[in-house]
Amino acid sequence: MTRRKDPRSARSPVPAGELPPFTPVPRLCNRHDGWTPERQLGFIEALADTGSVEAACKAVDMSTVGAYHLRRQPGAESFRKAWETALQLGVQRVEDVTMDRALNGVEEPLYSYGKLIGTRRKYNDRLLMFILRNRAPERFAAGGGPRGLNAVSQMQLDRLKKQWRKEWEAEQCHVSPADVRASIDRKIEDLRRRIERERPNRYAALSDETRAAFAHFCALRDRDLAAMDADENTRRMVEARLDTPATHFDPPEVPLLPEPKRAAEEDGGVPKAPEWVRNRRKKAPPPPPRTEWTLKDEGFDP
Repeated sequence: MTRRKDPRSARSPVPAGELPPFTPVPRLCNRHDGWTPERQLGFIEALADTGSVEAACKAVDMSTVGAYHLRRQPGAESFRKAWETALQLGVQRVEDVTMDRALNGVEEPLYSYGKLIGTRRKYNDRLLMFILRNRAPERFAAGGGPRGLNAVSQMQLDRLKKQWRKEWEAEQCHVSPADVRASIDRKIEDLRRRIERERPNRYAALSDETRAAFAHFCALRDRDLAAMDADENTRRMVEARLDTPATHFDPPEVPLLPEPKRAAEEDGGVPKAPEWVRNRRKKAPPPPPRTEWTLKDEGFDP
């Protein structure tokens, strides 16, 4: 079987300095039409040039099944590393070609009535924006997401946010409304105790003139309340002295109203619809018939 030469002139080879050195996979039987060391080197070079395993196999006239089989053989560790490095070089070449198409466009033929009349250059703005968002995400990040992240990083960030949210919810203790009310009551009680402790110090800080003025104010207030015959609620609202406790202005406790009985409990478990629903379900009486009068000229002879 005669194999064709590798058409090196048809490809743009990667510089030799960028190709990864590797040890060829040892073969049990050295065949001239098999994976010889020269053919393995040619495959890695073609893979670095094209970034495609199928194209690299065609370049050395071998099958993709044989390439993946060679990759799994014992002693192919160096070959596998060279394979991965060559793929990275191939991806870089694909990026360069994509950038060239985004900047310079693609030349397309123009036909008229089935005849070629010329060519035109077509530019892809979406391809250009895709490259900008991935090459410079801090400047051209898509709206709605944090800047500096590409699509893969955005997906990872969303997944981490969900994980952090679940962890935070697990750490939070579930507090009932009764616990919240009890906490507020404790804080109010602590505030009252602090006011009661500070009351003697505040009273001692007042001057004699201030105390006399406040006593005169209390006397005038009591006189006005007596003149207007104020009730107990009004006196409680305006009556305050220096020794008045902090609980003086607390609202009185309002007894809770009993829960209304359900209609289902009164009628033995059969729920009743509200009155306005029952009224709406009632059919309105039909309107009375209307009498229509008509004028006919029968047998009129002018």
